[in-house]
Amino acid sequence: MKEDLVTAAIDAQKRAYAPYSKFKVGAAMRVSGTLVTGANVENASYGLSNCAERTAMFAAVAAGHTSLEEVVVCTDASPPSSPCGACRQVLAEFARDWNAVTVTSINPAGEHRTWTIAQLLPDGFSGRELPCPASEASNSEKERA
Repeated sequence: MKEDLVTAAIDAQKRAYAPYSKFKVGAAMRVSGTLVTGANVENASYGLSNCAERTAMFAAVAAGHTSLEEVVVCTDASPPSSPCGACRQVLAEFARDWNAVTVTSINPAGEHRTWTIAQLLPDGFSGRELPCPASEASNSEKERA
């Protein structure tokens, strides 16, 4: 676990918008060699809220970075919380090797827990099950542009 990611995740947690649940989460990740952060953003219509991990990953993709390398998440929970199912699936989408990419959850008390994507999402849906391989989908998207 890299200290720069830990510091960035703690800082991102301070920017979380969680007026309803009061459960503030910050995430920092290295994607294609770039440090990206995100915080959870709640909405009065709860289904429209977004988790810190997905906020960071979507920001990375919007900036052109798609190769997930490492993730640190900061919550106040003890023991530190693991990512939700939706975040696990999104992180898996961008992790080239599910056994190599780690997700570490920390809290201000110094506790931490670490998993690989494979441990968080055993037998996860990878897109290989879809009739159109991802490479063909990517080529189709480029052709439409």
